[in-house]
Order: sequence, then structure tokens, then C-alpha cells
Amino acid sequence: QVQVAESGGGLVQPGGSLTLSCTASGAILDYYAIAWLRQAPGKEREGVAVISRTDSTTLYPDSVKGRFTISRDSAKNTVYLQMTRLKPEDTAVYYCAAGLLTTLDTNWPWLGQGTQVTVSS
Repeated sequence: QVQVAESGGGLVQPGGSLTLSCTASGAILDYYAIAWLRQAPGKEREGVAVISRTDSTTLYPDSVKGRFTISRDSAKNTVYLQMTRLKPEDTAVYYCAAGLLTTLDTNWPWLGQGTQVTVSS
């Protein structure tokens, strides 16, 4: 069982930046592929970033490419999602997910509780 937890959500103005953190209890995140998913009200959940468990390959959908960056800090057992140039359409609950496959698919075996990100002036 892998328990992950997100933190760092909040309210930010359009064009602003925010960094989310994903930590784990009882597990070493380096052993897993880690993804960030999001779900906006009335919309399906979507993958916005993933980092592989082997060579730290990263994937992003076109909607966030160039604006979002996923990274690991092995010493802190933490994975980050740096979000820049935020748009109102980035408003969603953001989830950290752990698994074995490097994919932007939304079906992950372990998922956190989520953290709210609201982009609004």
C-alpha cells in the first residue's frame, strides 16, 4: 500500500505560479512512477504530468506543456509540480498518483486526497 499526500494548493491570480508537493508515508517515491492528475468541476479527470521511476522521463499534455514541470527530490522523498503562467482553466483539484507505468492515463493504483488549485482574479 502506497499512501501519497498532496500539499501546496491555493488561490492564485492568472499568470501566477504555484508549486504542489507530493509526499509518501511508508514508501520510497523513487520506486514508482508519479503522476499529477486534475479534475475540474463537471469535467473528467486528466493527467497533467508524469515522471518515470527509472530515468526520470517526463510527459505532459499539450494543455500544460511549457508551463508545468514535474520533478523529484529523492533526499526529501518528494515529487513537485511547478505550475507557471496559470490560467483560470487550470482551476481544479490536483491529485498525486503513484504506480509502475509512465502514462498520462488516469487509472492509477494509488491516489492522494487531492488539493484545490483556484486561478482567479
